[in-house]
Amino acid sequence: MELEELGSWLRLTLTPGVGNESARKLLAAFGLPDAVFRQSTAALQQVVTLAQATALRTEPPALAALIDLTWAWLQGSGAGQAQRHIVVLGDADYPASLLTIEDPPLMLYLLGAGRFSPDSAQTTADISNSTDYSIANSLANSIAVVGSRNPTPQGAANARHFSKAMGMAGLTVVSGLALGVDGAAHEGALDSVTPGSKRLATVAVVGTGLDRVYPKGHLELAHRIAQNGLLISEYPLGTPPLAANFPNRNRIIAGLAQGTLVIEAALKSGSLITARLTAEQGKDVFAIPGSIHSTQARGCHALIKQGAKLVESAQDVLEEMNVDTGPAFAIHSVTGGEDIVSADGLFDTEHALLDALGFDPVGLDALQARCGLDTANLQAQLMALELDGLVARLPGGLFQRMAEA
Repeated sequence: MELEELGSWLRLTLTPGVGNESARKLLAAFGLPDAVFRQSTAALQQVVTLAQATALRTEPPALAALIDLTWAWLQGSGAGQAQRHIVVLGDADYPASLLTIEDPPLMLYLLGAGRFSPDSAQTTADISNSTDYSIANSLANSIAVVGSRNPTPQGAANARHFSKAMGMAGLTVVSGLALGVDGAAHEGALDSVTPGSKRLATVAVVGTGLDRVYPKGHLELAHRIAQNGLLISEYPLGTPPLAANFPNRNRIIAGLAQGTLVIEAALKSGSLITARLTAEQGKDVFAIPGSIHSTQARGCHALIKQGAKLVESAQDVLEEMNVDTGPAFAIHSVTGGEDIVSADGLFDTEHALLDALGFDPVGLDALQARCGLDTANLQAQLMALELDGLVARLPGGLFQRMAEA
């Protein structure tokens, strides 16, 4: 993209009162943004309101600084660094799956590996020997993984294990870089990366400009994603983490992926927005069930009642999406008994304390009543199980048994 063209697109997005819908109408009527700005107020009024037409005739005061910032950012790509691109509505590289959503973004900022389509000048050998592989191909085999920002330890483990397993089967995991399930999903997908891999491990759709990372605790994770995946934003550089941007970006998550898996979600979770948009696009929605006593399971249960597919393992998702994993590919059930074994083999699924724990959070007094152990012995065994990763300690003095996905 040339500097002048970039400036026209940025001006269109910055013009006060002109949102995506009005901008699309203007582009349909007049062509590229530079043609829009050559129109008279009277001509513009045939498409938008007088207030919008007047605003379009005035250059936004922040435009020059944003052009300089964005142009400098684009020039930041170099050998061994994550690639930086901007694609705009109408580009050949614009992801086709986003054209069918209700509100396609005008511009997409990309930071990471690959591109939407290989350069036509490259030979097949060039492409096969390059890490600059087609993003479009990766997104054709993708799954969104979303859920609570405050998951249970089991929910976070499920997100990571499911994502790793699906990544190993060749799926690209799409999520939103938020705390909780999103972060665990990206981590799991990155765990599936093998040397020489020719696919994007994970795609993070963020609610800020790509020169910022939110939450700040995910800075290192964002750097890892940029090396083995892709970060995407529709927001200009410098955009801070505004509350309205995060539910809005869910339409892009749903649009890019071929289905959505909800790990844990309360009834008012933003993850249910992503699930609804996925269903409206005619794609599969998957949900992991949980305890009837857990508020974090109620969103998933509501989705299942509405027709989402109940899944207990990553294999369930792969089968529904017709992913051929091959005979050597093994996925363990999230409820799977044989996985509940400690590092030293002292505990297995027959162990009385694990049986007494069940999979719901439980307090020490209730657990002691179930198993009959004295306090000192019970606490010692819980500590051993916790160190082995078989039990998680929750706030409020609760414990929860963990399962491997």
